Amino acid sequence: MSADSPSRAALLRAIPSVDELLGRPLLAELTRRAGRALVLAAARRVLAAVRAELSEISAEPQTPATAVAIETLERRIAREVDDWLRPSLIPVINATGVVLHTNLGRAPLSGEALDRLRQAAAGYSNLEYDLAAGARGKRDVHAARLLAQLLGAEAAIVVNNNAAAVFLVLHTLARDAEVVASRGELIEIGDGFRIPDIMAASGARLVEVGTTNRTRLADYERAITAETRLLLRVHPSNFRVVGFTDRPALADLAALGREHALPVYEDLGSGCLLDLSEQGIEEPVARASFAAGVSVVSFSGDKLLGGPQAGIIAGQKELVRRIRRNPLFRALRVDKLTIAALEATLRAYLRGAPDEVPALRMIRLPADEIRHRAQALAARLAGAAARAAAEIEIVEGNSVVGGGSTPGQSLATWLLSVRTSRYSAAAVEARLRRPEAPLTPVVARVENDRLVLDLRTVFPAQEEALVATLTAALA
Repeated sequence: MSADSPSRAALLRAIPSVDELLGRPLLAELTRRAGRALVLAAARRVLAAVRAELSEISAEPQTPATAVAIETLERRIAREVDDWLRPSLIPVINATGVVLHTNLGRAPLSGEALDRLRQAAAGYSNLEYDLAAGARGKRDVHAARLLAQLLGAEAAIVVNNNAAAVFLVLHTLARDAEVVASRGELIEIGDGFRIPDIMAASGARLVEVGTTNRTRLADYERAITAETRLLLRVHPSNFRVVGFTDRPALADLAALGREHALPVYEDLGSGCLLDLSEQGIEEPVARASFAAGVSVVSFSGDKLLGGPQAGIIAGQKELVRRIRRNPLFRALRVDKLTIAALEATLRAYLRGAPDEVPALRMIRLPADEIRHRAQALAARLAGAAARAAAEIEIVEGNSVVGGGSTPGQSLATWLLSVRTSRYSAAAVEARLRRPEAPLTPVVARVENDRLVLDLRTVFPAQEEALVATLTAALA
C-alpha cells in the first residue's frame, strides 16, 4: 500500500451516512422529482455496494479517498436512480431487412391502430357492454365480425398468441383423446415450444402417422379409432422439406374428417390474409383453408397479418363456441388494447388497403424504390464517410419476411454497405446498437466484414435518426 493510500478501515469510516447524502443538493433535487422512497433505496443500495467492494478486496486497497467522497457517492446514487427511471423498452431502428423480426417486436402497427390504442387506453369503452341492449356483452364481438368476413368463417375468438390458441383448441376438442398428426408436421414453433409438448400439456394424445417427408391420406385413415377426436394439420411455416415429399391435399383431409365425423384443425402459424405470390412469397392464405373444408384454424396476429400479438381461432360456430366456453379461455383472452389494434388492422384489409399495414407495405415495397432511397441516404452520408475514411456502396441483396414465416424465400433489395479503416464491421455494428443518448439505437447486419443496412425495414421518417446514429458510429 502506498503512503498516500488510506487503509480499508479508514475508507469504510469515511463513507457518509444516508441522511447526509440525501441532504446534498443533487439528491435533494432528485428527491423532489423522483420521490424520497426511490432515492433512499438507491442510496442504501450504493452504500451497501461500496462496503461490499471494499470488504471483498483481499489486500489493503489501492483506492484513493475520492472513491468514498460524498460527491462521488452522490453522483453514483443519481445514476442509479436514473437507471431505474429510464425505460428499458425503447424504440430501435430495424435496418436488418427482416420484416417480422421477433427480437425487435415483430409487426409494427399502423397509424390507425396507434390512434385506436390511444382512444381505448385513455378512457372507458364498450369492451363488454352492449350499448343497444344496455346490458353486459362479450369482448369477442368487436374483432369476430371482421374476422368472419375476411376469412369466410362462421365464428372467431382471440387469445394472447398462437401457442395459446393451439393449446386451447387441443385442450377443448381432444383432451383425454387421440389427435392424428403427420410426423413431418411436429414442428418447434419457437423458443422451445414444440407441437408434441403443447399437445401433451393440453391432455391430448398424439398419434403420429407417415414419415418425416411423406404422409398419405391412407395413413390418417388407418390411424382413426374410437378414441380419435381430431385430425391435425400443421403448416411448417419455419422450415421447408424439399425433394421426395408428399402430403394429402387439405380438401382431401377435410373430406376424410367429414366421413368419420371428425373435425380437422389446421394450425396456420403465420396467418397470411393476402396473396403475396406477386412478391415471390408462397404462403397459404387463411381463407383458402375454409374453402377447402377445414373445421377450425388458428394463426398469429403479429406475423403476416401485421397486427398486435394475438392468437386467432376461427371456424365452425359450434366448435368455436365450445372452445370459448373452456374455463382456460378467460386466462388466455386479450385486453382492450389488443382488440383495438387488431380491429384497426383488420379494417385495412376490409377496405382493400393492405399498404396501410406496415409489415405488408414493407413486404410489397419494390426493390427499385429501396435503391433510390439508399442512394439518397448514401449522398447524405458522404461528408461523414469522408471524415471517417469510410467507404459506402449500394449493393444488391435480399430481405426476408422473418417471424418464422416463408422459409427459404427472400425479397430482392438494395443494401447500404459500409466499411471503414477506423473500426471493424463488428465494432461499427456494436456502436450502432449502443449510441450515446439521445441517439436512436440501430440494429444492422454484418456480411463479408462489411456493415450492411437494408432500408426495406427502415421507415422514411426514421432516416434522419439513422443518419445521426451512423455518423456518430463512424466518428
